[in-house]
Amino acid sequence: MTDGHTSLGMPQLPAPPYPDEVRARLEADAREIIARYPGSRSALLPMLHLVQSEEGHVTRTGMQFCADLLGLTTAEVTAVATFYTMYRRRPSGDYQVGVCTNTLCAVMGGDAIYAALQEHLGVGSHEGGDTTEDGKVTLEHIECNAACDFAPVVMVNWEFFDNQTPESAKRLVDDLRAGRTVEPTRGAPLCTFKETARILAGFPDTREGAVEATGGAGPASLVGLRLAKGESPHHKIVHPRGESASGEGE
Repeated sequence: MTDGHTSLGMPQLPAPPYPDEVRARLEADAREIIARYPGSRSALLPMLHLVQSEEGHVTRTGMQFCADLLGLTTAEVTAVATFYTMYRRRPSGDYQVGVCTNTLCAVMGGDAIYAALQEHLGVGSHEGGDTTEDGKVTLEHIECNAACDFAPVVMVNWEFFDNQTPESAKRLVDDLRAGRTVEPTRGAPLCTFKETARILAGFPDTREGAVEATGGAGPASLVGLRLAKGESPHHKIVHPRGESASGEGE
C-alpha cells in the first residue's frame, strides 16, 4: 500500500532515514516517552504523535523510527498507525476541521455544515479528509465528541467550536486561512496541528494560560447529572406505552 492506494508494482524501497540532526532531536524526545512506561512497546501511541508533530502526518520514515526504537516490526507499527484516525497517513493542513456528523449533530445541522464547507473550501470527501490548495485546512467527518448538548459541534485540532451553523463554520475556516486569531468556545487556545500532536505525545503546553483553560459540560448534561443525583424532581420525559402524562391509561 502507498498513500492509501494499492500498488501492484515493485515493492517499496526502505523508508529514508531522518536527517541526523532531526533523528537526534526526536530520539531524545522518544527516550523521554519510553521511560514513562514499564514496557517499551506501550510508548508506541505517544511516539506516533511525536513523529506526526515533525511532518504533520505519520510517514514511513516515522514508522520505521518508532519500530527501531521500540524493537517492533514495521508491520506492527503500521497496524497501529492505520487503526487510529488521529494519525494522518498523508500530508494534512495546519488546521484539522472536523464536523461531527453522528446522529444528534447530524439532525441538528452537522450534515448541512459539512456540505456547506465542502462547497466553500472546494474540497472533496476522501477518507481521512481533504485539504485546501493552500495547505491550511483539512476537512473531515468526525464521530461523536461527547458534546451532544452543544450540537452541532465542529472541532479544530481537537478544540471545540459549539453550536455551529453553516454560516459560522464558513467564517471560522475563512479566519483560519487568513491567519486571524480564532478562539474555541471552551478549552485551550488553538494551535497548529503539529503543535497539537506534540502535546498529545505528552509534552507540556508551555503557552501562557493554556493549561488553566478548561471547558465544562453544557446545560443539558448538567440537568441529566442533577436528575441522576436526585437533586431535582424526576419528571417523566417519555411515558410508558399506553400511559398518559397524568399516569392514567389511555
